[in-house]
Amino acid sequence: MVRLSGRSGARSARRPSDRRTRGAPDRVFGVPERGIPRDPLADGQRKGPLARVRSALSGRSVAGQVFLLQVVVVLLLVVAAVVALVLQTRYDTTQEARNRSVAVAEAFANAPGTREALDSPDPTAILQPRAEAAREATDVDFIVVMNTDGIRFTHPKPDRIGKKFVGTLDPALAGKVVVEHITGTIGPLVQAVVPIKDPDGKVVGLVSAGITTKTVGGTADRQLPLVLTAAAVALALSTAGTALVSKRLLRQTHGLGPDEMTRMYEHHDAVLHAVREGVIIVGDEGRLLLANDEAHRLLDLPEDAEGRRVIDLGLAADTAELLDSGRMATDEVHLVKDRLLAVNQRPTHLRGRPSGSVATLRDSTELRALSGRAEEARERLNMLYDAGVGIGTSLDVTRTAEELAELAVPRFADYATVDLFDAVLAGGQPEAVTRLRRTASSGIRKDAPLHPVGEHLRFVDSSPQARALTDGQAVVEPRLQKALGWRAQDLERSAQVMDFGIHSLIAVPLRAGSLVLGVVSFWRSQKGEPFDADEVALAEELVARAAVSIDNARRYTREHSMAVTLQRSLLPRRLPEQNALDIAYRYLPAQAGVGGDWFDVLPLSGARVALVVGDVVGHGLHAAATMGRLRTAVHNFSALDLPPDELLALLDELVARIDQDEAEEGESAPVAGATCLYAIYDPVSRRCTIARAGHPPPALIRPDGTVEFPDVPAGPPLGLGGLPFETAELELAQDSRLVLYTDGLVEDRERDIDEGLELLRAALARAGRSPEETCQSVLEGRLPERPSDDIALLVARTRALGTDLVAEWQVPSDPAAVAQVRSDVTRTLERWGLEDLSFTTELILSELVTNAIRYGGDPISVRMLRDRTLICEVFDASSTSPHLRYAAMTDEGGRGLFLVAQLAERWGTRYPPTGKVIWAEQPLP
Repeated sequence: MVRLSGRSGARSARRPSDRRTRGAPDRVFGVPERGIPRDPLADGQRKGPLARVRSALSGRSVAGQVFLLQVVVVLLLVVAAVVALVLQTRYDTTQEARNRSVAVAEAFANAPGTREALDSPDPTAILQPRAEAAREATDVDFIVVMNTDGIRFTHPKPDRIGKKFVGTLDPALAGKVVVEHITGTIGPLVQAVVPIKDPDGKVVGLVSAGITTKTVGGTADRQLPLVLTAAAVALALSTAGTALVSKRLLRQTHGLGPDEMTRMYEHHDAVLHAVREGVIIVGDEGRLLLANDEAHRLLDLPEDAEGRRVIDLGLAADTAELLDSGRMATDEVHLVKDRLLAVNQRPTHLRGRPSGSVATLRDSTELRALSGRAEEARERLNMLYDAGVGIGTSLDVTRTAEELAELAVPRFADYATVDLFDAVLAGGQPEAVTRLRRTASSGIRKDAPLHPVGEHLRFVDSSPQARALTDGQAVVEPRLQKALGWRAQDLERSAQVMDFGIHSLIAVPLRAGSLVLGVVSFWRSQKGEPFDADEVALAEELVARAAVSIDNARRYTREHSMAVTLQRSLLPRRLPEQNALDIAYRYLPAQAGVGGDWFDVLPLSGARVALVVGDVVGHGLHAAATMGRLRTAVHNFSALDLPPDELLALLDELVARIDQDEAEEGESAPVAGATCLYAIYDPVSRRCTIARAGHPPPALIRPDGTVEFPDVPAGPPLGLGGLPFETAELELAQDSRLVLYTDGLVEDRERDIDEGLELLRAALARAGRSPEETCQSVLEGRLPERPSDDIALLVARTRALGTDLVAEWQVPSDPAAVAQVRSDVTRTLERWGLEDLSFTTELILSELVTNAIRYGGDPISVRMLRDRTLICEVFDASSTSPHLRYAAMTDEGGRGLFLVAQLAERWGTRYPPTGKVIWAEQPLP
């Protein structure tokens, strides 16, 4: 079934969905401008205040570590002070209890009438009123008078009078004062026992006074909250002060951690000292802020040049004026002593950086000398012309070396060999410490006893090749018979070479500017006379031209590897987990250049999945970077749950803005456009909605193996604007396979797209049933030997979400219907074995249904899906977008969506053709 629906390419008038994922960090993908490396400090400056505060509090940055350390120190000091106060209070309480109990007991024992009352017939009648009055007056818990046997005469509780006293009495009977800590019926207390003596010093009775530590410490306990409050205020003030200091430190360190700052410094320092161009940074007042080693060498700057004005450094007037002015300059040639320097300068304030300028200096003296030598050798222009035409026809290092050897034989030498450093073959910088590899060899005979191609060589210091590499100049050995240094390389092979008839040698270093890429050896056997000075000059000219081509091939190899690495880093590392589709993919970069093809698989709400395939017109780093920007945009737009046609309309506007911005800057060719296909598959309804913008149509393999290309309206390529995009809706049976691809698979220079589609149809008809088998079959049948364009292939086999995993109810527009919804939800979750989610699911759906009844419109329905997560959806006919707010303490409502956001793992809103759907996902237990 195919249903077409036309929609305007303009942005939808309704509000975009509000999709929130708890715990998911925001991500912003950016592509640095061409020729300007990304600066970690600038990235730190571009962060917002909230991001910088989060960075500071994370503990990864220097500011964060200082903040956390200072807060911990303050907190420990406050805790130590509070603990010391509590311990001191407890000690003072104990001492106060001891002193008060002894004083009261001694005062009562020595009070007039106490001893006489012991001799009376009824001591209790006399002493009990006195003891109680004294107890109330002194705030002790008890005063007990007893005889020498410990029998109580007084006690706050009359029922204990006449019973034996509990405590230590022996020291008191001996005339001493006893103080002890015990735990009695009224809690921990301190009691003192004091003897009552007659005039003769004999102990005739005892008095005990006791007081609980709770009674004494009550005042301190009442003061403790005040002390804790003061400590909390001190902690808050210290933390606030620490936060201000950390905020200032955060601004100064740009949110970088110690490792990041160290690594950034080491990288910048390594680059500045290793680069083969002079780098100068001048401040806004014309003061030299930085000059690397190469700049010191080229300009002969003094050691203390940093910090001084450039006009005071003794430079040539025109050079000093350029550096002091800060104006833009591109390859301006300046004569500095005996050097010709090409100067490029750019101001630094153009992109929000500090005022000043950055200049690079390149020594072009050697290029001028090379031109002079070519002018002086007009008689050799024919061969040099052939070298210019025949060497460097491909951007392959090995092939370029072979072209040099083939050109030299037999026109200049009988045998020629090219030895390059291993790093050059891989596209890297040559390193003298590494071995050389015999890369190319050519001769008038195939049986020459020279080292074969592919063999690693390490020349001894006395050999002509080693001297040429070390000195950077050609070395000629006119008579190999007398060249002891050359023979020392390999005595046996040297003898074979001379016996073969080879008698003269020129070793020329392969130099590209200041880089030495390897060495070229020219050998003579048939011509009797040795190489002369003019032939040495010709060899140097020939090798110099070849060196440029080899260096270009080396740079291309490096940049191609970098571009491929960038391109692959912008593509999905792995596919997201989802249950709607079984997916397999292939991505094959072009043999020459890097394109902008991409693909993506994006899980959406409601168990749906979006499939994306796109292609940016053009090749190279610019196309790869633009592809990354478009892929990021598709990620962001898909989060809005837009229909395919509306998403393509937004993407069309984005491409148009990119073209316009780059055309205004004039730094690079504007993007000519891009194509894209966007499809959304729903496993519940088994419907797939597709829209495309100038992209090849998808292929569909039915479960019975038949292949067809559904009629999906093409739409204009992205970036043209003005025309709407249309969608096609397909109903896919389970186990159908949807095949998405880029034009590199079906179109090339040898065949048009119609022929390519027919070949693709035939390959799909022979493919196995799994997506992996389908990808393999397509590539085996359609992949060209050297693809000129990138190829992206995405095969998705459909699955259907069973009806037993879907529950749906219609809800009347009546608040009383919420109870029935909760009952239905509970029964459904019990049937699915998800009873643990009953409470949270009932609460989520209750809030969503209540909001739909209050603020939405009929009809209202509820749907639950059991997929990788438990999905709850509430549909109503209103297109008003809900928003999360935080209710005040006095508000009666406004907490529904807040509860949903807290209970659900993700929630959001999407807009079908009529109304809206609010959804929430919970992880399965």
